[in-house]
Amino acid sequence: MACKPKYHACVIIFFLLFSVSCRSLAAEPEGHQTAVVEVDASWRNARKIPETLFGVFFEEINHAGAGGLWAELARSYLSVVLWCGVKGNWKITNGFEAGGPHTPSNIDPWGIIGAKSCINVMTEQASYFKRNNVALRMEVLCDRPAVGIFNPGFWGMNIEEGKMYKLVMYIRSKDSVQLTAKLTCSETSGQLQSLASASTQGIVMSNWTKVELQLLAHGTCRTSRLELKTSKKGVIWLDQVSLMPSDTYKGHGFRKELMHMILELKPRFLRFPGGCFVEGNRLRNAFKWKETVGPWEERPGHYGDVWNYWTDDGLGYYELLQANFEDLGADPVWVVNAGISHTDYTNNTSITPFVKDAIDSLEFAKGSPKSTWGSIRAAMGHPDPFPVKFIAIGNENCRLKQIYQGHYMLFYKAIRGAYPDIQFISNCDGLNGQLDHPADFYDVHIYGNATELFVKKDMFYTASRTGPKAFVSEYAARNGKSATLFASLAEAAFLITLERNSDVVQMASYAPLFVNDNDRNWLPDAIVFNSWQQYGTPSYWVQTFFSESSGSVLHPITIRSSYSGSLASSAITWRDTEKSFLRVKVVNFGPHVVNLTVAVNGLQAGVNTTKSAVSILSSSNAMNENSFSSPNNVVPVTRALPHAGKEMQVLLAPYSLTSFDLALEL
Repeated sequence: MACKPKYHACVIIFFLLFSVSCRSLAAEPEGHQTAVVEVDASWRNARKIPETLFGVFFEEINHAGAGGLWAELARSYLSVVLWCGVKGNWKITNGFEAGGPHTPSNIDPWGIIGAKSCINVMTEQASYFKRNNVALRMEVLCDRPAVGIFNPGFWGMNIEEGKMYKLVMYIRSKDSVQLTAKLTCSETSGQLQSLASASTQGIVMSNWTKVELQLLAHGTCRTSRLELKTSKKGVIWLDQVSLMPSDTYKGHGFRKELMHMILELKPRFLRFPGGCFVEGNRLRNAFKWKETVGPWEERPGHYGDVWNYWTDDGLGYYELLQANFEDLGADPVWVVNAGISHTDYTNNTSITPFVKDAIDSLEFAKGSPKSTWGSIRAAMGHPDPFPVKFIAIGNENCRLKQIYQGHYMLFYKAIRGAYPDIQFISNCDGLNGQLDHPADFYDVHIYGNATELFVKKDMFYTASRTGPKAFVSEYAARNGKSATLFASLAEAAFLITLERNSDVVQMASYAPLFVNDNDRNWLPDAIVFNSWQQYGTPSYWVQTFFSESSGSVLHPITIRSSYSGSLASSAITWRDTEKSFLRVKVVNFGPHVVNLTVAVNGLQAGVNTTKSAVSILSSSNAMNENSFSSPNNVVPVTRALPHAGKEMQVLLAPYSLTSFDLALEL
């Protein structure tokens, strides 16, 4: 779990610039700007912020799930498969379907251990699972030495000393099976070090048999691999191999440290599973939720042809619903395919299966445990319903406006009839005019470089206050591929204006949430990770400043300054388990130090100076960013605010986000 340090060397310089006092402002240093922020803290003009204002958006992009948040260590598929010169739409699981529907086929990323004269490995259509009919046939021709296969995982498996790893695989053989499973690590000498080992003990498995082994690691290696070896002649068929750490978050299969970073943001909703991942480049490769529920062994998986990698769909619809309700305590925003991909679409006469899929997905989530799809949810261990409230019809599909609107209305009428409590999210723009179809929200995606996003922050002041509300489901400042402090401050200013316009903007989330350092497909991102490390970018840390905003109370605020074009500010009252706080946030998006007066009017409570605090996000250079070697280069610094009061005079550092939390004595 990432923590906020109290002090950091990179920001000490700004402590020298920052001062809080109730005395008169000292002589103004040359080049400093002046500003006054006035807060109306009376309840008369206050307004409640929606409970759902800030959340997160999870998409299977950048190996965010497969090889990331989902803790599965065995990688059982190729990145790209070509068949007759055309990208295939083949299914893939933890089995051996990656090579395509015809056997024998490629076994990548699995590799062979031993000489070709002693082992023959190929795929066959011999699996026990009907939807995953390709299995691996391993014929051992020699008694010695031991031979077999290995799996390298996602750019190496992170194995840690003292931890237990659960290996599951399906085995069939005409003879008794003596198979040893090992976790090994390559040493600098080229030798393989054994970190854990377990074996089957001559068990007869003439029929497909599920085998579970526990591997206790007695060493740590960040680039380990899984080996399955035998020295007994004969033929063994293998299928559906899974290796999971035993200490996943709440036992739900999620990587703990990544889940903790999401929890730090206190998201009120989770939008999933995309994004473009929902659409597919072609409809045949779009996300199909029905193929992601039920036992993991039976899930066919699919090739995500937008981001160009396979997913075994172990992280499926059920797991993401569970993450929302049981892990994050958030509302799911469920995005369904509208019968439109990036390159093709179905017409209105053929849209019925897509509409039925959407209705069935709601029955799976909300239906009785005795219903067709609710019974599958119950069989997976969750008889109680998941109370889904929001459904988005498609993703960025209003570019085909006539097609999309025709599809949308068919979804709307069918779902509204079956589930009248569901709130609908349209892809069409409601910012610059009223929608011509019924919806509760319109989806807005806002990207641009930092300067552009800072300018766009004011776009919702002129939005209509009647009709559907805005859902900014994707936003980010994109200055090349770097997640810099400069970019994050533009995002902070943007979020401040979303707070101030939360009467029309009711939900917002950054995109993308995750990037695996080995698959930097879309940059920048909020959280960067590899097999064993993770850090938050400045964009991630900005979001922590807004973790208390949802459901809080917004107060009117006024900025008076000739420098106001480089400032953004908001004020909220929020409460933790013990006290209420008035939080005043100020972004300085310019290169000058600002002599700032914060004046709080109409406050009916006193200020507890001992429990008040100030947090600052800044750095010695606005283009600084974080990395694995310097994960705390740009992070918030929090310290006490002993001179907190209804009027404060402070110095704001250039290119900074500052948050004053005044503890209230009610």
